[in-house]
Amino acid sequence: MRYFYDTEFIEDGRTIDLISIGVVAEDGREFYGISSDFDARRAGPWVRRNVLPQLPPRSDPAWMSRETLRERLFAFLLPGHPAGEWQPAAQRPELWAWIGAYDHIAFAQLWGDMTGLPRELPRFTRELRQLWEDAGRPQLPEEPTNAHDALADARFNVVKYRLSVQARDARRR
Repeated sequence: MRYFYDTEFIEDGRTIDLISIGVVAEDGREFYGISSDFDARRAGPWVRRNVLPQLPPRSDPAWMSRETLRERLFAFLLPGHPAGEWQPAAQRPELWAWIGAYDHIAFAQLWGDMTGLPRELPRFTRELRQLWEDAGRPQLPEEPTNAHDALADARFNVVKYRLSVQARDARRR
């Protein structure tokens, strides 16, 4: 199963602090979580201007502790599979993000350091930007008006993936 995701985070060159994660599954299911543990005072001007104003009020159920976020995200990515249960590599989730290096770190750090990431989850994120370039840089629609909302960006990643695969397949014919 492919999962298209995006994260919003605060980073200072040393630390990446997850704000939110949005994930869209290939089957249409969606997940959106906001960490109630991030420190908004550490956000730089860009995050204050583009990310924080889009977050729903703290009373919204999307706000949760990192622990709860981690548990719900795992259950979303591997429905019906308890943590620690062996799963063949072919049945593991496939993660996709646009320029996803920082996204993968923010994702993985929900479990602490890399050694804490459950073995059922991938150690890397597939790169949508590279797929798009390899497909000949097909025309993409304009970014959504709510860009930098993690779920909106995850939904847009699905669009980027589909257009890129169509263009790649057309080039192969």
